[in-house]
Amino acid sequence: MANPHKSNDEFFTQLASLIEHTQKKGHGAIHLSQKRLTYKTDAAPTPEKIANNPEWDLNIADPLPLLVRATDGKSQSQDRKKNPNKNKLSTIVQPDDIEAFYARYAEVCKAGMQSLKKRDRSKRNKKKKKTPGTVEEKKA
Repeated sequence: MANPHKSNDEFFTQLASLIEHTQKKGHGAIHLSQKRLTYKTDAAPTPEKIANNPEWDLNIADPLPLLVRATDGKSQSQDRKKNPNKNKLSTIVQPDDIEAFYARYAEVCKAGMQSLKKRDRSKRNKKKKKTPGTVEEKKA
């Protein structure tokens, strides 16, 4: 398990299959997260540097890569134990590839949202009509 991160193409392939699997079940969640990937450096910031510029880590010379993760949301099994069957995906996106990555990321996510059902609000609307003393009934 030296390099658990997948290539970008492999990540998209497995993300699409994860979304498809969740859609076939008819319920479930997929958690997507992303964060800046930082490397450990020997040069820790001095207190003077932090005092002079509290946002010192935002002004870096080289852009940092991005870590993108996806899971199926199954962190615990039925008996409240850690679930070994949890699907975890992650990839590292280099700064030069971010625009192309996001374009494809958006395509995969939009394709996964096609089967979402519109929320049924008919019960809520029926309750509104039944409550006496609403503004609409007083006008009529």
